[in-house]
Amino acid sequence: MPKMSFREALNQAMSEEMQRDPNVLLMGEEVGYYNGAYKVSQGMLARFGEKRVIDTPIAECGFVGIGVGAAMVGLRPIVELMTFNFSLVAIDQIINSAAKIHQMSAGQFKVPMVVRGAGGAAHQLGAQHSSSFEAMYCNTPGLKVVMPSTPADAKGLLKTAIRDDDPVVFIEAELLYGETGEVPEGEYLIPLGKGDIKRPGKDCTIVAYSKMVGLALQAAKELEKEGIDVEVVDPRTLRPLDEDLIFSSVRKTNRLVIVQEATPHSSFGGEIAYRVQKHCFDDLDAPIERVASEDVPVPYALNLEAIVLPDVARVVAAVKRTLE
Repeated sequence: MPKMSFREALNQAMSEEMQRDPNVLLMGEEVGYYNGAYKVSQGMLARFGEKRVIDTPIAECGFVGIGVGAAMVGLRPIVELMTFNFSLVAIDQIINSAAKIHQMSAGQFKVPMVVRGAGGAAHQLGAQHSSSFEAMYCNTPGLKVVMPSTPADAKGLLKTAIRDDDPVVFIEAELLYGETGEVPEGEYLIPLGKGDIKRPGKDCTIVAYSKMVGLALQAAKELEKEGIDVEVVDPRTLRPLDEDLIFSSVRKTNRLVIVQEATPHSSFGGEIAYRVQKHCFDDLDAPIERVASEDVPVPYALNLEAIVLPDVARVVAAVKRTLE
């Protein structure tokens, strides 16, 4: 399989779907002439033209709302946000419109749209560009939430999301855009709700998603030096969640560490912990551990940012606590 970057895999997924279906379009800030804020849409304007790759004003509420309306009348818009922090400007359109119109119209309208873009912290972007909002969107019935960790997953999941008849929130970690990996060519789809075991192991399960998967794999390598064999499970989609894959892993290892970039309070990691303790209580040999960001806004200063965000040492320590 050819190797490509995370951003190239996303570009390939969108381009293939736009070539396949004339109803698919891309809209958002700087997606056209600038080739995307993170160069994800490189070359797409030249290939598909201004009617299908549409530069929008800096007005998220407006263009996300246009996307909802376009989806209701039969198009399949991909709406790119420069950062998911800016999705808050369009929160009414995403939560009160996109997520609810199918039910409120008694099934007369579908909203087949993807709202995608960068989420979470990068390097020194400050508190207003570094938040993790997946729990908020997972808490909204009618939305599906996807957070890929590899280029191959990014392609397969995005193609599936574009074809889905429900609105999909597709959150991409900014620091993953340059990561490379093997990506299948052509028709490659990953079902929403199907997780993946990124590393098999027998001593402890780590559940992580998005760029925290890479952190978990680094921790697993460190623990391997001490004879500790960790299994890393990547749900890939949070809603729907492949809970059976998680339960199966925990029943094998009898221990669980959840790694998330979001702050701990009311987070999605808490939802995973609830489901595991409910269904795997008798299988657990230790309390569930969770590694998360500190419960503060992400600082701008690099040294403070590093203290706030999860790191390998904290994951290693959490795994060892389950083995005590």
